[in-house]
Amino acid sequence: MGKQTLIDIAAAMVAPGRGILAADESTSTIGKRLASINTESSEANRRAYRELLFTAAGLEQYISGVILYDETIRQATTAATPFAELLASKGILPGIKVDTGAHELAGFAGETVTEGLDGLRERLHEYVELGARFAKWRAVIHIDKAAGRPTAGAVEVNAHALARYAALCQEVGIVPIVEPEVLMDGSHDLATCEAATAKTLTSLFAQLRAQRVALEGIVLKPNMVVSGKTCPEQASVDEVAQATVRVFRRLVPVAVPGIAFLSGGQSPQMATAHLQAMNDLGPLPWEMTFSYGRALQETALAAWHGQPDRVADGQQALLLRARLNSAARSGTYGVAMESGPG
Repeated sequence: MGKQTLIDIAAAMVAPGRGILAADESTSTIGKRLASINTESSEANRRAYRELLFTAAGLEQYISGVILYDETIRQATTAATPFAELLASKGILPGIKVDTGAHELAGFAGETVTEGLDGLRERLHEYVELGARFAKWRAVIHIDKAAGRPTAGAVEVNAHALARYAALCQEVGIVPIVEPEVLMDGSHDLATCEAATAKTLTSLFAQLRAQRVALEGIVLKPNMVVSGKTCPEQASVDEVAQATVRVFRRLVPVAVPGIAFLSGGQSPQMATAHLQAMNDLGPLPWEMTFSYGRALQETALAAWHGQPDRVADGQQALLLRARLNSAARSGTYGVAMESGPG
């Protein structure tokens, strides 16, 4: 598959009115989510929960793609339809998380590097056969102003890994979601997050160009510029939107077709409000959409609560959040919509 195929897939991933559902939690992470509703993290329960998400009627109106985990892309519905095939039949692109997680970066206390490049080319070929049309790799950038983090070394090594991953994806015809996440963890203020985000994006795009990655065939999945979780002065929704758009206007090339923001630990309502406020600052040179995990799933998980007779409740909760974020990426969201239709 050539460059035009990559461009077409990337455009479909950030199509107007739609966003990406991140359902790529590792076994340990989904285990914690299930534990929060007193449900055992068995393979059967993990499969049942993912089936709840993917079979929600009308999900394709708001969701263009779903990021899967290795276990999930190998699973099927109770009717024996592989999840990737089910999603594709609904017009939703199946994707796959391919990194193996963030690990301590030798020589850089308190910082990490994401691993998983070894054997990635072969794994990507297998994922294509399993139905994946895009992939995801998450780099984690830590802020600690007093300790001088993020360091240039940690930023560069993560940017290099993201670029190598992206090049390998494009080689086999898979669109890479490039995810450099500057974490919300810490007491830093908005300006510190903006500076760290700028530093990260500058290094990232330098590495992507060096590795000959076609920017028209990627989707960027970054953090929003927000105050640290424990910062005593939290930035307003408008301040977050202005700081985020400001740094992205300066550093993200217009060749990139779309920016699909991660929620990064924000509440579902706050993630939606921020997305709306950013789109209010348009017109912008890229599609500005969402690629949320917990911010789309949190209410669905609580509504389902591991009970087979509450699947419809979980699906309705998912569809509401998906609809609200679709409205936010189109600039038509309002807080009054949180109560649902009518």
